[in-house]
Amino acid sequence: MSDAATDIQLTDFIRDIPDFPKPGILFKDITPLLASPQAFQMAINQMAEMYQDEEIDVIIAAEARGFIFATPLAMALNVGFAPVRKPGKLPYERHSHSYELEYGTDTLEMHIDGVKKGQRVLIVDDLLATGGTVSACCKMVEQCEAEIVGCAFLIELKFLGGAKRFEPHPIKSLIQYD
Repeated sequence: MSDAATDIQLTDFIRDIPDFPKPGILFKDITPLLASPQAFQMAINQMAEMYQDEEIDVIIAAEARGFIFATPLAMALNVGFAPVRKPGKLPYERHSHSYELEYGTDTLEMHIDGVKKGQRVLIVDDLLATGGTVSACCKMVEQCEAEIVGCAFLIELKFLGGAKRFEPHPIKSLIQYD
């Protein structure tokens, strides 16, 4: 990496959008980071460094923003990638997990051969807030009788306490907001 790249602060590429998607929410917009090849590459490199000494067989991530970080991370770590999608998007036999949202429920699905029994799995997403989506991913990995190595995030909103949903699975994040 060039000297200019070593001076990059990833937080400089996270834009705050007040009152989105509803009043009282301060949305952490990652699109400026994605628009900077240097910042995006640095984020992937740092995530890869966090897990380079772990034995990982496959990375999973839920659509859509999780895919943005999971696929280049899978390539950097030379491991497979299995997508987790909303119902009706995957053509083969699927595992499914429904979970509670603030208002209603949601469901995620993964091909039954996306994660095999005994594999070591890293779950990746862009942001950890309350943890519902990644918690559902954990349940599907457990359904597969695979081992969760950890959960990795670009951003963690620590004040929402989402990490508690994954105990005892370890989480790591590059950027934390208290």
